[in-house]
Amino acid sequence: MSRIIAFFTLSLLFLSSTTVTAQEKRLGVVEFSANYMREAPGFAQENGNQSLMGTVVEILDSEGYWLKIKSPEPYTAWVVDMGVVEMSQEEIDAYIAAPKYLVTAEISHLFAAPSEGADRVCDLVMGDLVRKAFTSKGKPVYRKGFFKAILPSGKEGWVKKNDVTDFSIWADSVVPTAENVIRIARLFVGVPYLWGGNTIKGTDCSGLTRCAFMMNGLLLPRNTSQQIKIGDEVDCSGIAAGDFSAIEPGDLIFFGNPQTRKVSHVGIYIGDGHIIHSSNVVRINSLRPADPDYYKGGVPRLLAVRRVLGNADCGKGIISIRRSPSYFPL
Repeated sequence: MSRIIAFFTLSLLFLSSTTVTAQEKRLGVVEFSANYMREAPGFAQENGNQSLMGTVVEILDSEGYWLKIKSPEPYTAWVVDMGVVEMSQEEIDAYIAAPKYLVTAEISHLFAAPSEGADRVCDLVMGDLVRKAFTSKGKPVYRKGFFKAILPSGKEGWVKKNDVTDFSIWADSVVPTAENVIRIARLFVGVPYLWGGNTIKGTDCSGLTRCAFMMNGLLLPRNTSQQIKIGDEVDCSGIAAGDFSAIEPGDLIFFGNPQTRKVSHVGIYIGDGHIIHSSNVVRINSLRPADPDYYKGGVPRLLAVRRVLGNADCGKGIISIRRSPSYFPL
């Protein structure tokens, strides 16, 4: 009898171990500066999002040279496999813990040598992450105004010192004020609308809001249907009459169908009755009908105002980047 019990015990342990192995997540890190996430595998398919270089993602499926990934927002879609470096859980843990540079320039490049005249390794956009390269003495490799950096794949190159900052120091010191959020959003003025975009290469309305807050240390959900549920609700009943006293710069203003309450657009309130938003192009518009820059698709379709600032890490859908396990060890 004891042998039979031992046999079944070992069998259960074996089945348990194989089940855990089968359920282990496939993980990877985004290699492209802005990896286009498509709703189905194929370049002709609709773009739903862009994942930034250095972002840890879960790999859910594959088809040909396409990978189905889930990014931290969360957003699930398909990318080409060249744009994701697959890693084991141990490699992911080491990657997350590794010191990194955050790209703060709107657009930058990684060069093969510390010179703008050198061959280019790849492009970089604001929000990208690259690992630091160190000397044998533990100092960041620096030469002629350039830091040496490492891509997720291990490729090395040089990035201009003024285009990056220490990611950890930045995350600990960034102050998400209305002024700072609006300053980042204004950098996008004139950038064409891109469905699914959330970078300086092109952005949609919720991509603009997400990027403006991300570059101030706050992570928002990806889409308007998610963003309208975060933070605190703000009374917006006075806006139609020109009363903006209840809303503050940095608040998110949502528009859509008043009958169905389906949201379709979002902008950031910048004060004095104006918003910055991506509609055909990133632009600034007034919510006052008498103003020459009045947003005609605005006030009649107003749905809600939500306050993001002051509501991080308290269960209201807003996470500070320092507390995200996708970016820092917890």
